[in-house]
Amino acid sequence: MMRVVGTFLVATLMTAGLVAAGAGVARADSVKPSCSDRNGILGVSRVVEIDTAGGRRFGNMQYKDIDFLKPGEIVLTFDDGPLRGKSTAVLNALEAHCTKATFFMVGRMALVDPAMVREIDRRGHTVGTHSWSHKMQGSLSQASGEQEIELGVSAVSLALGKPVAPFFRFPYLSDPARMQAHLNDRDHGIFSIDVDSLDFRTRSGSTMMNRVLSGLKQQGKGIILMHDIQRSTAAGIADLLDALAREGYKVVHLVSKRPAKTLKAYDDMAEKEADRRKKYADNRPLADRSIVWPVSSASDLPAVVPLTIEPRGLFKGPLPERSGLIRTSGENLQQSVSDPDDRRADASERPQATTRPATLKGPVDEDWRKEVFKN
Repeated sequence: MMRVVGTFLVATLMTAGLVAAGAGVARADSVKPSCSDRNGILGVSRVVEIDTAGGRRFGNMQYKDIDFLKPGEIVLTFDDGPLRGKSTAVLNALEAHCTKATFFMVGRMALVDPAMVREIDRRGHTVGTHSWSHKMQGSLSQASGEQEIELGVSAVSLALGKPVAPFFRFPYLSDPARMQAHLNDRDHGIFSIDVDSLDFRTRSGSTMMNRVLSGLKQQGKGIILMHDIQRSTAAGIADLLDALAREGYKVVHLVSKRPAKTLKAYDDMAEKEADRRKKYADNRPLADRSIVWPVSSASDLPAVVPLTIEPRGLFKGPLPERSGLIRTSGENLQQSVSDPDDRRADASERPQATTRPATLKGPVDEDWRKEVFKN
């Protein structure tokens, strides 16, 4: 079941002027007027509460199951983070428009900066998952695929300090049937996309913005894919949100009816990895990384009003062009999460089904912090 809640602009959300201090430190310096007093902002048109029991699939690029968006409605989503400098730029832009998004986080990125994970949640955004290390599922065995998914859920939940939403997006949009079945069994919703920013292909914020606007012009609505680790998105997100407001698009915020459940074996693995990374960080002390920003309360959001929706009808707009390289089974399909400018949203593959249970493996012991922050 999916529930849709009342439709009106979010009022009295507070924003703040931000200044950087030291290494990634942001402090509140003034309080701007409430959103109800401001013109030309996106706000939140309505909130959709999704019950993922048994699994649900969304996004017209790959799935035709459910179409809950009305013409002109959009869902803002960001993958692969958090990465403090760029994620902060995204948060600031969203706050300026008093609007909300869904962040599909990579597990090992979350463990590097749990404070940033918690800040994204504190701002009222939805936190979902995007695997442990961003490997392409179509290239993995059943056991390895399950570990990528489950360790990612446990790691992001650990960083957040509470369960995440049971919302999952496949890296590269590679969604083998066997792993879809696993997510269904685990009551996770699967999210594809309608509009691709292709922000990994450019460093230009204006190019990223124009791609999104062009895609929306064709589709008329949709789930937008961006990455809060990409330079182009960090540079162009503020202008994009301004343009979306001028064009009259309405933001729909996604929330889950119930939290994701983690598995103890993977929780233990995530805790060991977090301890290892903490020891590494303690040996290399950084500047104060705390974030002190004002945040809106839950009472500022529309109240939940249940509404049963009908199965989707025909999709009116043309489907987005699938991007990425077509690879053969013999090629190495794994790409490091530390290569944001080379990120691709590859078309799904169709590997044979298997029922072999997952075999636990220990976390990778490589030190990848320098790779993550090299850009």
